[in-house]
Amino acid sequence: MPPNVSGTDALPALVALVAGTVDAIAGGGGLLTVPALLASGLPPHLALATNKGQSVFGAAAALARFSHGGMVPFRRARWTAPLGFLGALVGARLVLAVRPEVLRPLVLALLVAAAVLVLLRPRVAGGRAASAAVARAAALAFAVGVYDGFFGPGTGTLLIVSLAGLLSLPLQQASAEAKAINFASNLAAALLFATQGAVVWHTALSMAAGQLVGGWLGAHLTVRGGDRIVRWVVLCVVAAL
Repeated sequence: MPPNVSGTDALPALVALVAGTVDAIAGGGGLLTVPALLASGLPPHLALATNKGQSVFGAAAALARFSHGGMVPFRRARWTAPLGFLGALVGARLVLAVRPEVLRPLVLALLVAAAVLVLLRPRVAGGRAASAAVARAAALAFAVGVYDGFFGPGTGTLLIVSLAGLLSLPLQQASAEAKAINFASNLAAALLFATQGAVVWHTALSMAAGQLVGGWLGAHLTVRGGDRIVRWVVLCVVAAL
């Protein structure tokens, strides 16, 4: 049965559409959805868990669109995605182990840190040597997966910047490759949180439709618009903070 979207859920559902679009292009969607979920009255651990429950839909839609455009290097993703999955399981376990009264100020601090990450996002220099690139990308996937499972906002941006630097990729290609890792880490955290009863599915599913549309749209715009749109959306995210 479709979820009944109440007034409390309406704002997160609308935010999910915008966040799904932004996240598929340049990351940072969680900078919108986590505050919206906290504002709806959810305690921090439920807000983080519900955020994973809804964001996995946007990540899946974006990955499908990038794959359709032939932009996802699955030979490399077969290593990076599983490690992102494992890292997120570790991070999600940490969330469930931390007391709510400790988690709230930590979440607020991480939101600020993630916002600064977007604001200070460096320009990527091309031509970097790609020796041991797959191993570096795999290690990065695990480390960022831990962060994504524990918190999440800023993960996509961090992956895009890091992959572009490690593998000398254009931002457009890095965005597509990052989404394979991001989908795996989102899925891992969502599954673990779901088994612990921490996902508020009424809210998560009310946001899912917005994420599906936004994720597909954002990936489509990235495929069509290239590096320019990735840089432009990052600037818009920063301006909105």
